[in-house]
Amino acid sequence: MKNTRKPKQFDSPKPHRKETPTAPAAKKSGARTDRPASADHSTANKPRSTAGKLHEQREHAPAKSAKRTENKGTDRQAKGRTSDRPRTQEERQPTLRSGQVLEVQIQANNDEAYGVAYNEGTRILVAGGIAGETLVVKITYVGRRESFANIIKILKRSPDRAPSPACTMGRACDGCGLMQMNYPAQLTWKKGLVARQIRKYPSLSDAVIHDTIASPNELGYRNTAKLVVAGKNIDPVIGIYRRNSHDVLEIADCALHHPLINKVVKAAKAGIKKGKVQIYNPKSEMGLLRYLVVRVAEQSNKVMVVFVTTDEGYNEMHHLAKFIQQAVPEVAVVAQNINTSTGNVIFGHKDRSITKAQTLKAYIGDKSFNLSPHSFFQVNSGAARIIYEKVRDFARLTGKERVIDLYCGIGGISLFLADRAREVVGIEVVDAAVADATANAAMNRADNCSFEAGDAVHLIDEIGEEGGADLIVLNPPRKGCDEKVLKSVASIKPQRIIYVSCSPETLARDLDILAGLGYKTLEIQPVDMFPQTVHVEDVALLEKL
Repeated sequence: MKNTRKPKQFDSPKPHRKETPTAPAAKKSGARTDRPASADHSTANKPRSTAGKLHEQREHAPAKSAKRTENKGTDRQAKGRTSDRPRTQEERQPTLRSGQVLEVQIQANNDEAYGVAYNEGTRILVAGGIAGETLVVKITYVGRRESFANIIKILKRSPDRAPSPACTMGRACDGCGLMQMNYPAQLTWKKGLVARQIRKYPSLSDAVIHDTIASPNELGYRNTAKLVVAGKNIDPVIGIYRRNSHDVLEIADCALHHPLINKVVKAAKAGIKKGKVQIYNPKSEMGLLRYLVVRVAEQSNKVMVVFVTTDEGYNEMHHLAKFIQQAVPEVAVVAQNINTSTGNVIFGHKDRSITKAQTLKAYIGDKSFNLSPHSFFQVNSGAARIIYEKVRDFARLTGKERVIDLYCGIGGISLFLADRAREVVGIEVVDAAVADATANAAMNRADNCSFEAGDAVHLIDEIGEEGGADLIVLNPPRKGCDEKVLKSVASIKPQRIIYVSCSPETLARDLDILAGLGYKTLEIQPVDMFPQTVHVEDVALLEKL
């Protein structure tokens, strides 16, 4: 219900200064991307007014921007001229102004975790606000239908608010949309997020949605960071892009990063400065070093560092590698990737090893994985183990089943199911991932695992002609499955389907499609893969009717 009480207005004693803040931008959904982004922190992949994009787009949820909302509103008005509805005074001219200070009451939190308040019919989205709070806020952006604000003072505090933030960069980075909440409240909010998406579809009304399973670690859980290098070598900046710009926000001690990542970042800055390494400038398209990619194998406490450069720069990269290894002895693998493109894609097609060791061995549970610089690997190993074990529990395998693992990546779920299945076939479109999965299966002695690269629909149809499958596991990127894929899956009539998703929105859409194809969703288990952020993973169990 909207708050009808007119909020208090606070006039600044100083003359009003005009501000031109950037409106929060929408997250893009789709296939995985490797553009560096905020510690959401997700490279992936939120929404927030000044946040960088997510570390992995797979880790991001779709969001509505103020600009996009404003444009949609304009389009609707243009299309709706035939109604001749009189425009109200609020539609003709917003009552708020950028820089205005006022008191508001937070009515709810939306799907991006913004606190929602109202002022004379205008919706205000407050970064860091929690339902039930009374706040003094400052308007940072005024749109036609909604505005954005930051907190100046908390007048009434929610019991769900964390005693103190784990990071002091919240307002500048804004990548951790839930850090203001205590952890139990975050888990409850994420269950609600999943429920709101699922309950939009009548076909899913009977699905049981369990409480969110907590991550083993609330902070320091990210084992991978893809960071942009900017500035000049006398004062390098290593961090994330600010949203909607090429400005780089420095990330020195990210609370979500594994501590070794932060150590490597500090060492890299010092090494760039000492070695006078030329930093790439996207405007002039001059310079050498573009990105820094750091990956940690937590069980062995070893680190891989990848320099992404525009050219070989043999001497500069070897000296920088030596400097970092001396500063951080845990660095066991250093590689170089050469990317001559001018876009925002991180990796190019040419790799070169600087150290003798070329791969890093990582573990999820009791399964081991060899990671190359390009390998896709879950950024939270502890939560990934929970997800894989939940898939295994839902599968209820007896040793007689043939299993298809669609979008298998480097074979994580396949290996967790291999011990209890007759046969596991993994399908992945990326050739390099299939090569990694095959090597990982051999390393784990999973002789009943095989992997194929190619078009999902074509390969599923072939499997159907070969006798089908008893269980199909779907683990698509954030954009979900193409409807053709879902129809092909249903056509070979597996008894059970398990759907692993990083987007509650596309999960609900696809489960509804599968309901129309004869599959009932029985239960959904949310798992907190990304604490402090608005993202959540889900494991759904479906059975054939």
